[in-house]
Amino acid sequence: MKSRGVYETPGGTILYAAHQELEALTLDRDTLHYKDIVAQRYAELVYFGQWFTPLREAMDAFFATTQKTVTGSITLKLYKGNLIVAGRTSPYSLYREDIATFGYSEIYSHSDAAGFIRLWGLPLKIRALIEQGARDIPPVSPEEIIRD
Repeated sequence: MKSRGVYETPGGTILYAAHQELEALTLDRDTLHYKDIVAQRYAELVYFGQWFTPLREAMDAFFATTQKTVTGSITLKLYKGNLIVAGRTSPYSLYREDIATFGYSEIYSHSDAAGFIRLWGLPLKIRALIEQGARDIPPVSPEEIIRD
């Protein structure tokens, strides 16, 4: 059966937006990304009427774990059908103003970023060197790639 109904849930929309903000504040990038992928599959499972399955129960366990620290306060402004985040706080916030600084920090040294930038940029650097090599530029050793 196909339904052509229109469903408006302003309260649900507000709660969903607030919850997403809390997750963005309290979950690390990889967990949040994977949770979003699993949520899509969960929605399909429910839509297809597969509620009483071991997969749904396993997914519930995953969500229960990821949501343990998703708590706090979100301030939203509502204006002409729009939601604007005006503030957010959580005792489990992964953002710490004392760490997120351009100055000195005991926990994070800005020089640490150089290694990550080189590491994450390595595939692009190798691609560029391969393309240069295709234009008769001598090949570069792996030691030279990493050193640069």
